[in-house]
Amino acid sequence: MSPRKSVAEALSTRAAILERSVAIASAEGLEGLTIGRLAGELGMSKSGVLGHFGSKETLQLAVLDRAGEIFRAEVWEPARPAAPGLTRLRVLCEAWISYLERGVFPGGCFFVAAAHEFDGRPGPVRDAVEARFDAWRGRLRKEAGRAVDAGELPGGTDPDQVAFELLGAVMALNHALQLHHDPSAPSRARHAIQTRLTP
Repeated sequence: MSPRKSVAEALSTRAAILERSVAIASAEGLEGLTIGRLAGELGMSKSGVLGHFGSKETLQLAVLDRAGEIFRAEVWEPARPAAPGLTRLRVLCEAWISYLERGVFPGGCFFVAAAHEFDGRPGPVRDAVEARFDAWRGRLRKEAGRAVDAGELPGGTDPDQVAFELLGAVMALNHALQLHHDPSAPSRARHAIQTRLTP
């Protein structure tokens, strides 16, 4: 076997482990990931799975990274071409709602679930979850600030408050979809966000 083929196969195996891990962790939490379970489901040995990550914690962090890539592709990338400020914020929020509405992750928003699971636990996984929320809140705040600067939102509007309310609306949507299976929840979230983003 050529070294190039060997590297390609290793990358393919790692990607398969991550995809399965993301699906499990979305529905059952990051602590639901076990090396034995992954090995059984993927037809691998435990040492084969561990060989790609080294430890469960390293696997959890890699799963967070992969979930972040999926979220970025689903929510941020559709909004990137939009004009900065209010237009981008509206496109971004619609993509965010759609991401939950379509069930991109089996267990709803991956990061809301991870936050509930790890918010009271110190350590690298909690820190990684917090960093992702901080970065996302920062993105929302930045676009809200641009909208204020451009006069698209009233002068004196607090971008931090806008980000807080948008996060709250989408977390409420996630809760309503996952716990209550409420089909009206996406339209309620859209109404709440439209109201908040109407000058």
